[in-house]
Amino acid sequence: MNNNQLYPFERNRYYSGKMLTSADFQTEQNYFNNKRRFVNNLMYGSGIVCGCGVFSLDDLSILVESGVAIDGLGREIVVDSSVVKKLSAVDGFEQLRTNDVSLCLQYKEDEVHAVYAVNQKESDKEYEYNRISEGYRLFLMDTEDIPQTFEMETEFLTSGVLLNDDDYRVELVMPATACKGKNVKVVLRVTKLSTEQRRLSYHGVLQIPAFVTATGEHELPIEIEDVSLTEGEVLEREFWMTAYETAAVDTNVILKSGSARAYVNDAAVAAATGLSLKILLTDCKPRELVSREIGRMSLEMKNIGGSADFIRLADLRLVRTESAYIIEEVKETAVKKYINAPAQEMLRSEYLDYFEKDVELGTGKKTFVEQKENEPQLVTRMNVPEVSTGILEIPLGDMARKGEIFYSGEIMHGLGKGNVYVDIGYEYISEDATLGANAKSTVYGNPDLFRESANLAVNAETAVKVLNDKGSFVVAVKLLQNVDYLILSYRWVAIKFPAGNDLGIPEDMEGKSIAAETPTVVMGTRENHYFGVKYHNMESCSIVYELTEPGSGEISSDGIYTSPAKEGVYEILIYCADYPSICTYAYAIVKKKGLDESEEA
Repeated sequence: MNNNQLYPFERNRYYSGKMLTSADFQTEQNYFNNKRRFVNNLMYGSGIVCGCGVFSLDDLSILVESGVAIDGLGREIVVDSSVVKKLSAVDGFEQLRTNDVSLCLQYKEDEVHAVYAVNQKESDKEYEYNRISEGYRLFLMDTEDIPQTFEMETEFLTSGVLLNDDDYRVELVMPATACKGKNVKVVLRVTKLSTEQRRLSYHGVLQIPAFVTATGEHELPIEIEDVSLTEGEVLEREFWMTAYETAAVDTNVILKSGSARAYVNDAAVAAATGLSLKILLTDCKPRELVSREIGRMSLEMKNIGGSADFIRLADLRLVRTESAYIIEEVKETAVKKYINAPAQEMLRSEYLDYFEKDVELGTGKKTFVEQKENEPQLVTRMNVPEVSTGILEIPLGDMARKGEIFYSGEIMHGLGKGNVYVDIGYEYISEDATLGANAKSTVYGNPDLFRESANLAVNAETAVKVLNDKGSFVVAVKLLQNVDYLILSYRWVAIKFPAGNDLGIPEDMEGKSIAAETPTVVMGTRENHYFGVKYHNMESCSIVYELTEPGSGEISSDGIYTSPAKEGVYEILIYCADYPSICTYAYAIVKKKGLDESEEA
C-alpha cells in the first residue's frame, strides 16, 4: 500500500445503533496509522534509525544487517534479521543499464493467514486473508535514476559571486543573520562548469568591520591554490570569524578593493569586484536563530520538495561482462542518511567528547574561547550604556484647557534601580518633500520652536520624575493651549550608564591613541573600503566615523566608506565614542577607472 496522502484526518464517530462495516474498521486503522506516520515524517524525517549496514561477502553476494528505517512517507521499515543475497537475485538487477547502481530498501505489505470467509457470495472468493504483514523489499536501480528531492530555498543564507567564467564559478556563502558574540562560518564554494581539465587559483581579502578573525583582524583572506575539478564537481573551503557585541543591527562584508586575483592554468582571468553582502546582527543564540528559520517553513513548502518512498542503503560499483559480474566496491559514506533518535543522544554525546576540546578562557587584548580549529569566539566586551525606549500615553479627557497639568501612570523603564536618565519627545507624522512620502519625527524639548516647519498640533511643557529606587518614572504635561485631543502620545528614552569605575574611563589618557590601519587608500568611484583601526596602549572601544566635508561620499557606522562619483581627496574623521579626544584621520584618493592605473597599482 503506497499511502501518499496522510491528511486531512478523519476518524470514526460512534453512536448508539451504528452499523459497523469493514470500511469503518479500515477507516479506524487508517486514522491511527496516518497520524503516526505524519508525526514520524515531521519530527524525524526519513533515513536510517539503526543498523541496515551493507557489506560485500564475496564478488557476487551482499549482506544487509538488521535494522530500522523510516521512509519519506513516515512508514517504519523493520529488517528483523540480517539477510544474505546474491546480487543477481535482488529485484531490479535485470533492468540495470550501468555499472553504478544503488541498493534501496522499501516498505512492503503482504496479505497473510488465509481463513474461510463467512457470507462470501462469490464462489471463487471462498477464502480471505486475515492479516497484513508489514515487511520490506530490497531492490536495485541505476544511481543516475535516483529521483532528486530538493529543499525549498530560504533567506537563511546570502551569497555573492566572486568569479564566473567558462570553466569555474566561485561563490561566497554565509548566513544572512549573525549572532553577536558567536562564531560565523564563511564558505568559499567552487563549481566546475566545463569538461576541460583546468586548474584554478583564487585570492581575495574580505573586509569585516563587525567581525574579527582568530588573530584579531578585521580582514579575512580567502584563497584556494591549484584546484582541479571535474565537470559538476563542487569544492567548499571554510573560513571562520566572530561577530562583535555591538549595538548595530546590521553590517556589511565587502571584498577589499584591488584584492581579487584569479588564475586558470596560471593565466589571469577577470574576477568580480565590488562584492558587498549585507548581514543582519541579532542578540539571539544560534540554535534559536536556526530553529526559527526551520520552523517558519509551511506544510505546503515542505511538501513541494518531495519525498521518496524508499531508503537508499548503499551505492555499488560493478564490473560486468555479458555473462557475469563482480562487486568491485560498496560505498555507504555520504549515501546513507541517518536519523538522530533522542534515545541515542547520551551515547552520541559520549562519543563526541573524543573530538571536542574543553574550552578555556585566555588572556590578552583580544581573547577567544577555543571551540574548534579555526573557530574563535570573542569573550571580551567593553562596558556600554544600557538604553530602553517605548511609547507612553497621557489621557486628557474632554476639552482640556490651557494651564492644566496631566500625569501619566507609573512606567517601568526596564533598566532596574539606580540613576537613570529619562527624556520624552512628541512624536508626529508629517509629509516629507525629500522622501516624497510621510515621515515620522520626534521633537525633544520645546516643540514650539519647530511649530512652523513641523505643524505640531499640541503645545505643552513636559517634565519627568524618575523613581530611582523603584526603576520607574512618571511624566507630567502642562498644556500651553486649549486642546481637544483625548490622549497625548510621547516617545520616551531611558539611558542607564555604568556607575563609578564601571565606565572604564582611564585616569591618565597620556600615551593612548588610535590610528587607521590604512591611513590613505586609492580607490575608484563608487567603490567600498573598510577603514580598520589600530589601538596603541589601550583596549578596543566603540569607534565613530565622520566625513569632514559634504559630498565626500558615504560612511557607515562600522567604517565602510563608499566613494562619491566625483574624483578628489576626501577626509574621514575617526574617534573613540567614549573619548572623542582620541582621534585620527584617514584619506581616500578617488580616481575614475582607467586613469593613471600604474599609480593605483
